[in-house]
Amino acid sequence: MITLLLMIVLIILVGGLTRLTDSGLSITTWELFAGTLPPLTSDKWIEYFDLYKTIPEYKEQNFNMTLDEFKVIFWWEWAHRQLGRLIGLTVLLPLIYFTIKNGVSILKEYSIIFFLVCFQGFIGWYMVSSGLVDRVDVSHYRLSLHLVTAFIILSIVFWKYLNLTDVKINQINIKLNSIKLFFVLLFLQIIIGAFVSGMDAGKIYNTWPLMGSSFFPDDSMIADLFNITVFDDQSLVQFIHRNLAYLIFIIYLYILYLVLKKGNINLRTPIFVIGIALLSQIFLGILTLLSGVKMLYASLHQINSILIILSTLYFLYIAKYK
Repeated sequence: MITLLLMIVLIILVGGLTRLTDSGLSITTWELFAGTLPPLTSDKWIEYFDLYKTIPEYKEQNFNMTLDEFKVIFWWEWAHRQLGRLIGLTVLLPLIYFTIKNGVSILKEYSIIFFLVCFQGFIGWYMVSSGLVDRVDVSHYRLSLHLVTAFIILSIVFWKYLNLTDVKINQINIKLNSIKLFFVLLFLQIIIGAFVSGMDAGKIYNTWPLMGSSFFPDDSMIADLFNITVFDDQSLVQFIHRNLAYLIFIIYLYILYLVLKKGNINLRTPIFVIGIALLSQIFLGILTLLSGVKMLYASLHQINSILIILSTLYFLYIAKYK
């Protein structure tokens, strides 16, 4: 489970870099099994490159790309797909082994992980296919679904790992509603963050704390926040992402107050870890904006979100024993 957890963290990292380097459309076919080996001959490289030349991203955006430049984006997407295959095997093979050894109870407990990994592979192709015909990028809605599914798998694996340990803290006088709300808002922020990434919304309004010269983007109206197309507007998506971060931090302060006032002393270190991760995330988000979305800051911003989710899950796990 630890190995699987680390592999999921790695594939989220590689997936984020695949997006940041605009590499996700470099392989234009599904290749469930055939793509396991990379191109080994010049003819095969040219074949992949010729397929890439047929999609809008090449025709409208990368029409000056050379074969060597194509190889760079190809390797990112290929590595991402290979990690997906390895994760599938890392789930499937132990699932078969322990089911034979320990019985069908293993299937009942862990098969959900395998089905979600398979579903994630399908969603990955569903996302890629959205950028092959009428647009130069993938759908930010499908990108968000792909990312959130990865975090759901990460969360389930970590929770089941915790169930295999003896980590428990008893007699905690703290209600869990605020913690659950905090966790739900974190996932909502991941969704909005994927929208920001998918629409390149972080490349506009590269100022903070104001968006340009005002708190609200001056190219939009407040009424637009209630429009059905709100999540297709770069400015509004960035505005929501910023302000949801403030809301999450306020709720964290409330939980911190509860822990310091009523909580078991053993909860203090976990809640402080969440706070450090949260402050780091806000700082990295600001750096990402001010830098015009430099790859280093944007990648660290995504990696740190994993730490926030895992530390919150750990806190929720130990706090549920009352």
